[in-house]
Amino acid sequence: MRTKDYNLELIRMASFVLVIAIHVSNYFCRAYGQISDGEYLFSLVIDTFARVSVPCFFMISGALLLGRDEPLSKHWKRLRRFFLALVVWSVIYYLWNTFYMKSDFDLREIFYVPAEAHLWYLYAMIPIYLTLPFLQVLCRNMSRQFEKAFLIIATAAVLINYILWLFGAELYYDLPLIGDRVYAYYLYLGYYIYKYRDEIRISQKWTAFLCFAGMAVSFGVTYGVTVLEQDHYEGALTYAMPSVILSGAAFFLYVLRVKDGHFQPKEKARQVIDLFGGLSFGIYLIHILFLDNYKKYMEPWDLSAWIAVPGLILTITAVSFVCVYVLRLTKVGRKIT
Repeated sequence: MRTKDYNLELIRMASFVLVIAIHVSNYFCRAYGQISDGEYLFSLVIDTFARVSVPCFFMISGALLLGRDEPLSKHWKRLRRFFLALVVWSVIYYLWNTFYMKSDFDLREIFYVPAEAHLWYLYAMIPIYLTLPFLQVLCRNMSRQFEKAFLIIATAAVLINYILWLFGAELYYDLPLIGDRVYAYYLYLGYYIYKYRDEIRISQKWTAFLCFAGMAVSFGVTYGVTVLEQDHYEGALTYAMPSVILSGAAFFLYVLRVKDGHFQPKEKARQVIDLFGGLSFGIYLIHILFLDNYKKYMEPWDLSAWIAVPGLILTITAVSFVCVYVLRLTKVGRKIT
């Protein structure tokens, strides 16, 4: 049985809070021109910093799952869990948006448009889990030279796809195993960084520098284009943006090497981390209900972003935690969170 890696658990714990930070801060960023410049810049700083979280979620999965030797029954169980969560939460958010938020949604589009935007993560993970057993075999049987070559080719494909996207074009054929999205790439990147974290020749100081340099580029491009177009620009905050990839990978590597990769919290801290880690998936699924409730009654300019953004992040995290903790006391709740 594997010993729990608390460096990875630190990344997981930080990431689920930062995901909430993305959704909260983005609400205020999209109000550019209707809130003060100071409030916009404050929200954008948080939004930009928090963008490391989603890449980290995929990289954690790659670190933990790629290269393993698992029976197909375990893959089926994992896939069934995600599919059940997708169906149940799609129904919940469809009813929520239709009858409470009073927003329209065409059920005929459910196969390619999530009932709530943040459910895209499940849409991305289910195809990955379908191919995971084959990716595991691939990683188990690749030499280090082949692993490095695959990383180089995949990185090049991601960069080319992004450059073409900037010009409104796309590759005629997608690269097999990577495709036209970046998420499978993050899975492999996490596997590679985790496996060779002690051999990657870059100091912690330079790793931190690269992380913040990537964030600075994302922030600068976003703000520059926003001011130029007088409308909040999100293209530089997408997960295929090279600077977001850089900051996410650097953040992942940096935390993996905290305490030389052997972070061992004290017993009480370990219990807290274990508890939060176990509830993180459910918190991700449920937290939009509480953010939507704020949006229903409060516009971004009704309360200063300096107060609202940190206040909402803390409050939504706490309320979501309590709700998921209670849900998981029941058998049904454990199955859908």
